[in-house]
Parts: sequence; structure tokens; C-alpha cells
Amino acid sequence: MEKLNQAITGICSFGKYPICLDIDNINANFAILGAPYDSSVGFMPGSRLGPRRIREASTQYGRGNSGFYNYETNEQLLESPGIVDCGDADIQAGQHEFSHKNIEMSVRKILRRGVIPVILGGDHSVTIAVGRALEELKGKVSIVQFDCHLDFSDHIGDFYESPGSPMRRLSEMNHIDKITQIGIRGMGSSKRTDFDDARTYGTLITSKEVHSLGAVEVAALIPESEKYYITIDIDGFDMSIAPGTCAPYPGGLLFDEVIDIISEICKKGDIVGFDLVEVAPQIDPSGITARLGALVVINTIAQILKYKRIRLQSSGGYSYGER
Repeated sequence: MEKLNQAITGICSFGKYPICLDIDNINANFAILGAPYDSSVGFMPGSRLGPRRIREASTQYGRGNSGFYNYETNEQLLESPGIVDCGDADIQAGQHEFSHKNIEMSVRKILRRGVIPVILGGDHSVTIAVGRALEELKGKVSIVQFDCHLDFSDHIGDFYESPGSPMRRLSEMNHIDKITQIGIRGMGSSKRTDFDDARTYGTLITSKEVHSLGAVEVAALIPESEKYYITIDIDGFDMSIAPGTCAPYPGGLLFDEVIDIISEICKKGDIVGFDLVEVAPQIDPSGITARLGALVVINTIAQILKYKRIRLQSSGGYSYGER
């Protein structure tokens, strides 16, 4: 008799996909990697618990190789996706350099295998470590950030790698191209000079502009690139659907808006990886924030896979996902 492998049974790997702890020998299209580090947070920690709770929430949506039928679009998504869960990068609380180095090296190994890394944070500083690892790819990588906050601060005292600094640090990396920041709103944590610097380097799109323009027009504002890396701070979403984060703010993005924009980005170029950060589940007893995070990751993988298959089929290549 075939094992049912339902959501309530077994080990909580992401989406109940296979576990592969030997990163040097991954044979997959997507590798889930937890980065449960939040020791650089200045106010409210807790996102170190994000990867574990996101995984737990994701088990309800585990469909194996059969994938999902999307009634709204009449599509079968995530068939034979080639997803593995690589567990977590090795982290030591309070040891920023040690933790970031291990996140970076884990992502570098995933990229060397030709696999797309999917990172579950952790605070937003982990994107700095991932950004360094993107050096493994040939050519420039453009960044698309979904976030309430600018995250373009230079430093706090002598500390240059806080959750408020990842976009500033990425902008200083030679292999990083333009940065597009989507969902920015309200009385943020950055200074006017930080906003001036961010506008000089890239494109800023407010949450109100997303609401009024729609996904197609928002995507048109994103500079053309062959390669994109997407970083999703859960506080980019409205606080009514994502209360479990250290800096929630009203007037934010909605689930469909973000997924539709990501779908449009997939049409523009290759997504070489993405992260979802700042889920702090202990702040949200309802669990909706971790569930939202899981669904964002699942749907983002589905869109990446869909458009990679379209590109490869149109060029006569193999069917992406059959690995």
C-alpha cells in the first residue's frame, strides 16, 4: 500500500519535499536553506524561529511531484519541481561573522551545483551573506526587494551589517547591478540622505504606487536584467496579514500583488535565487504570518519553475524540473 505521507505525519521538511543535508552533492532545481540568525536585531528578536515555523506551516501544502492545480489560471503548477530541503546553515547566537560566513558558504555550494537557493530567514542581515555568495554567478545580478523599509542605512555605531543595512551593503558589491525596492512606505527607519542614495542607485516604488499601478506597470519600472535575485521582507506585506514581524506597518502589500509582480519579473529574466526574511512567529499566536511566508515561497518557486520551463521549451531544451 502506498504511504499517504499526509501533512500531520513525518518530519517537517519544507513542503514535505526530500531532505538533502549533503549540499556538495545536491541533485535538484531548488534548495531550501534556513538561516535562523537574528542576533543583529536592535529591537525585537525572534526571526531565528522563522525557518522552523515556515517549514511546519508548509507541510499542509505538500503535494510531492503531483503539484497543484490553480483554478484561477487553469494551470498545473509545481509538477516534478525538483525541490530539496537542505536544513539550516550552522548558526551561533551572538557570533555575527561565524553565522554569516556559514550562510554564505552554504549558498555558494548550492550555486556551484547549478541549483537555485531559497533562503528562509532570519533577520534581513542574512541577505548580505547571500549577496556575497551571488559572486559565484557569471555576470551582474539585479536585486528586487519587497519591504516596508529602505534598509539602506550605512551603519549603527561601528556595526555595518544590521537588518537596516542589507541594500546598502549589496549596492557596494561589484557583482550587484541595480536595486529595485518595492513596498516602501510610512515613517521609515532611514534618513533622508539614505533615501537620496537609494534613488541614485536604483528604483523606489511605494506601496501606494503598487496599489494604483498594478503588477504589469510596476514590473515595467524594474530595470531590464538577465539575472534577478528577489529578497522578501515579510513586513512588506500589510500588518493585517503579517503581524508576526518586528516592525509591522499598515498600508502594505497584499499577497496577490506580490505574487503577480514576481510572475512579471520571471518573464523579464532568470530568477537566480530568493529569500524570505523577518518572520517572527512568537509575536503572532495565530500563525498566519508563518503560513503567509510558506505560501509566498511555494508560489514564488511555482512562478520561477513555470517560466524556466517556458523558456527552455521554446528554445528546444529539456523540460526543467525533471532532475
